[in-house]
Amino acid sequence: MIQTVSHTYLIFMKIITANLNGIRSAHTKGFFTWLNTQQADVVCVQETKIQAVQMSEALLNPTTETCQYIGHFYYAQKAGYSGVGIYTKIMPDAVKIGFDNGEFDAEGRVIQVDLPEVTVISAYFPSGSSGDVRQAAKFRFLAAFLPHLKQLQIRCKTEKRGLVLCGDINIAHQNIDLKNWKSNLKSSGFTPEERAWFTHMLTQESMVDIWRTLYPNEAGYTWWSNRGGAYQNNVGWRIDYQLCSADFAAKARHASIYKAQKFSDHAPLIVEYTV
Repeated sequence: MIQTVSHTYLIFMKIITANLNGIRSAHTKGFFTWLNTQQADVVCVQETKIQAVQMSEALLNPTTETCQYIGHFYYAQKAGYSGVGIYTKIMPDAVKIGFDNGEFDAEGRVIQVDLPEVTVISAYFPSGSSGDVRQAAKFRFLAAFLPHLKQLQIRCKTEKRGLVLCGDINIAHQNIDLKNWKSNLKSSGFTPEERAWFTHMLTQESMVDIWRTLYPNEAGYTWWSNRGGAYQNNVGWRIDYQLCSADFAAKARHASIYKAQKFSDHAPLIVEYTV
């Protein structure tokens, strides 16, 4: 799972997170071919939009030139909806699907793996952009997920294990995190309540936003609307994150957003850590 870099004597862990907007669609657009070039240790995916019976071996346990990944997935009860997964190079110490919340576990939004150095979560937070009903559901998710995150932090600290929350959080935290912030002050994903929740997670729960910490002045958009030439004009939002416990965040060395190919309406976020 780890790669030794002989000239620096450091050991690196590479973690990728990507909202695929349909794992089969991303496959046809070259996502797994690209993954073959990355030598990532952990790959978190969201919005897989697939059921267990539809998974092929190539999607469940993709093989690259350097390893065969082991796939761990949580599927939404509703077909063609939501779903999350994590690929690992080694068998985790433990895998947990869901976060003991009936409403949102039914939507397949959270999966977690315990690895020797770190616990990694792949999460797909609800979007409220379709209207008031889903925005209310999003607020319920935020209220329920925060205590779960607190308890997980306590466990990871006791076990001397880092914690990384990867995924599509569906919140742009600061003005720099979306191009047209002035016209979106009341939009789902940028409401004062959602931004305050995010601030609380960083300041009161001591989670660290890796991209913003490494690159305080770079926008780092990861999602673009399919309308109005948003992608071509880079009119985007930063809503995909790797958020870490403070101890593990200190190990982050480099991050990048891959845009050379377009696998979905999101771009993969890649972070390298020393471990």
